[in-house]
Amino acid sequence: MILFPAIDLKDGQCVRLRQGEMAEATVFNEDPAAQALVFEEAGFEWLHVVDLNGAFEGRPVNEKAVEAMFETVHIPIQLGGGIRDLDTIVTWLDKGIDRVILGTAAVRNPALVREAARDFPGCIAVGIDARDGKVAIEGWAETSEMSALELARRFEDAGVAAIVYTDIARDGVLKGLNLDATAELARAVTIPVIASGGLAGIEDLLNLLDPRYAMLEGVIAGRALYDGRLDPREALTVLKDRREAQKVKG
Repeated sequence: MILFPAIDLKDGQCVRLRQGEMAEATVFNEDPAAQALVFEEAGFEWLHVVDLNGAFEGRPVNEKAVEAMFETVHIPIQLGGGIRDLDTIVTWLDKGIDRVILGTAAVRNPALVREAARDFPGCIAVGIDARDGKVAIEGWAETSEMSALELARRFEDAGVAAIVYTDIARDGVLKGLNLDATAELARAVTIPVIASGGLAGIEDLLNLLDPRYAMLEGVIAGRALYDGRLDPREALTVLKDRREAQKVKG
């Protein structure tokens, strides 16, 4: 289980939204690269970064902030938001991003996902953001008629590295993860699934370690890390202890 700290970018700043509403953005750090370094020094193994402006505009917008991050830290970064064509995918991977997340493109242009996953093994993830079970696109501004499960199964044999599944209703409101829906999706496909949206504290992390959710690849934490509800040291210690216990059993 990997714990991904989230850095959401809006107008060059590190923010958190409430249920994806750009008008309800709280600025937590004006220097995203400094925030990335804080997370790296805390011991996190990955960063989860989203270009929020890019998600709405359909093209990268916060490039300078992203570039400053991968010039500052040495841990892997997965990036989503505004990545809609192969040229943009190649550009980000060439610059140093380890994994790109395709959301709207996965609905609008599934052939792009397949091509990219084939050409860049291990570097392509699909972002599935669901509202009442239906996939939301264009920065969550539009809800499609496609179900989250239908979209996930579309790429079952495509070779994507992971699915990042977000329950929009829980994102940024600290009401806990939608574990049942996330686990149901994970059981229905062979693609590794990362849970997102609503992690509120250490109790949610402990719940994730229940054997019922052992199939999940990881979880993304946002607001809970920023407002102190989830202590990085405690969270990472819990995960480390679980890994060591599993090694002993193995």
